[in-house]
Amino acid sequence: MSAVYHLTLRQLTGRWRLLVLTALSAMPVAIAALMLSLDRAPSVREFEGGVIGAMFAGAIIPLVVLALAGVSFANEIEDRTLANLVLSPVPRWQIAIPKLLAALTVAGPFVAVSAAVTAHIAYVGDPVATTALTIGMLVAVALYASLFTWLGLVTTQAIGIGLLYVVIWEGLFSGFVAGVRLLSLRHYALAVVNGLDPRRFPSLALPPFPVVVALCVVAVVVFTWLTVRRLRRMDVP
Repeated sequence: MSAVYHLTLRQLTGRWRLLVLTALSAMPVAIAALMLSLDRAPSVREFEGGVIGAMFAGAIIPLVVLALAGVSFANEIEDRTLANLVLSPVPRWQIAIPKLLAALTVAGPFVAVSAAVTAHIAYVGDPVATTALTIGMLVAVALYASLFTWLGLVTTQAIGIGLLYVVIWEGLFSGFVAGVRLLSLRHYALAVVNGLDPRRFPSLALPPFPVVVALCVVAVVVFTWLTVRRLRRMDVP
């Protein structure tokens, strides 16, 4: 597991990829500072809906994670070295888990710093709101990473399909169709934020906080299981 983990870390930490992740992670901070410096600052609800809900949880985090988890198996598939992994006497979960952990290791710090600074600016240093937003966005990282790691193993078009998923499902359907929120990773993460600080963050009409936490765990476990299952059943050249 350690060898796969460190190999994947090296693959995911190229200079240009890190620069793109830095730029994406800085966008919520810059926009929060800009919006709150205007003569007509947005209301709390407008800020949470536009910056935190739609842009940060609905666009920035999925893009950051997709750029990492979506390509975590790409090098092995392109170089046709995946056979060396799946034919080795190693359980498949010891290949899938390190790939997922490597994506989390790279994406987590970018998102955590961005969320903490954004919340610190927006909520004037409120520690509860800052902690709630940071933890909720890290939950979003785990959810998206488990999904996109599996997607990257299922298709070589993971980036394109992942973008369609982010725009159509998380952006369009879950934003306008209330029932879709029960299957929206973005709304799971936002519900975690609300559960940790209901005083600051509005309710999303989702199940109670313990149920949402259970749904998050189930989602990560299911997508990880699907990744392991794919490794067991796929034909590797």
